[in-house]
Amino acid sequence: MRITIAAVGRLKAGPERELFERYLDRANDAGRKLALSFDLRETPESRAGSAVARKDQEAAALLGLIPAEAVQIALDEKGVSLDSPAFAARLAAWRDGGKERIAFIIGGADGLADSLLAKASMKLAFGRQTWPHQLVRLMLAEQLYRAVTILSGHPYHRE
Repeated sequence: MRITIAAVGRLKAGPERELFERYLDRANDAGRKLALSFDLRETPESRAGSAVARKDQEAAALLGLIPAEAVQIALDEKGVSLDSPAFAARLAAWRDGGKERIAFIIGGADGLADSLLAKASMKLAFGRQTWPHQLVRLMLAEQLYRAVTILSGHPYHRE
């Protein structure tokens, strides 16, 4: 199963990008045995004048980054919060259920357009707090790596 992170904005060189890449590389290395692979696709932030127009432009760009058949998971603070084992189990269920593509969608500073949220198969939150979209990307990469280690029985995740 191919898992894409589709995100607004670009992580600049620095510790955040290095840590993100470290987790995504680890997830890819460990995920091969589980038929899981991961990639990042980025689109620039919109320069539109209003938040609604920015979100609409970014939604169109994000949808252009992912295959139409992908299961779409929108990162949104109003979404469901899963613990790490439940997150890993959800990924495994999609994989074992024959899903070939999953897309985690991360909006820009204004969040995601309502139209994109309505299309999402799932809305996922990392708690009730609002997180900077660049940090959400890093947190997602770590959780994807953690999910792979849970599914493979690796001791990285501790209960």
